[in-house]
Amino acid sequence: MTDIRTILRQASEALGDRLEAELLLAHALGVNRAWFFAHADDEPAAESVERFRALVRRRAAGEPIAYITGTRDFWSLTLEVTPATLIPRPETELLVELALDRLPAGGSIVDLGTGSGAVALAIAKERPDAIVVAVDASAAALDVARRNAQRLGLERVEFAQGDWFSPLSNRRFDLIVSNPPYIEAADRHLGEGDLRFEPASALASGADGLDDIRRIAAGATAHLKSGGALLVEHGWNQGDAVRQIFREAGLTSEFTAKDLESRDRVSGAAASVDQ
Repeated sequence: MTDIRTILRQASEALGDRLEAELLLAHALGVNRAWFFAHADDEPAAESVERFRALVRRRAAGEPIAYITGTRDFWSLTLEVTPATLIPRPETELLVELALDRLPAGGSIVDLGTGSGAVALAIAKERPDAIVVAVDASAAALDVARRNAQRLGLERVEFAQGDWFSPLSNRRFDLIVSNPPYIEAADRHLGEGDLRFEPASALASGADGLDDIRRIAAGATAHLKSGGALLVEHGWNQGDAVRQIFREAGLTSEFTAKDLESRDRVSGAAASVDQ
């Protein structure tokens, strides 16, 4: 038998990452990472060790930690994720912050391409007064989002299946938010790292990565209330292009917000006040 300290050291060396080793061992043993400090000399059962080593092999082969453990923390939520959903990333929290700043009391918001429900559920938790609708074309992704909503006690969020605005009929909202696909179809990074395992439909969008943002912008004015706003996450080098797309779609007051690394991350614009 081998103690926890040795198991973690060996796995950390194999993965080149202590944190990942701890996350996988915590998952295999059904404990939190703090447990290791008081139990470093414990010798776990052989079946638990083998289960952990199988997880390490999966990670060493490149499979994302989030898909191995089935969860990812986002905002103040722990979300279920599966290969049917994009893995929520910290930079997307900027989209939530900007939405919360702009959502009026008792306002309405739709999250297009909700995936695991990360953005919609984070907003719903912070703003129980808001009407929150989450849309995704993938039935499998919506199943994950619904399970997250139920587990988090956010069942009031409405879910709708369809491509972008298609399931919304003529409904209008104070805010439209989206973290759509925005990677160029030929980008070599799609074949590297975690991206290899994530759904391609949630990542790439045409030759310049902006096809879906064009679709969203084109449909936004028909689904925004007077003076309502559109907020879209995009790539670090796409701010100028996205603002131009917004202008061509008849939106105004366009802007781009930067993430914590001072890179363009979210652009927004407003519908005219008299539409």
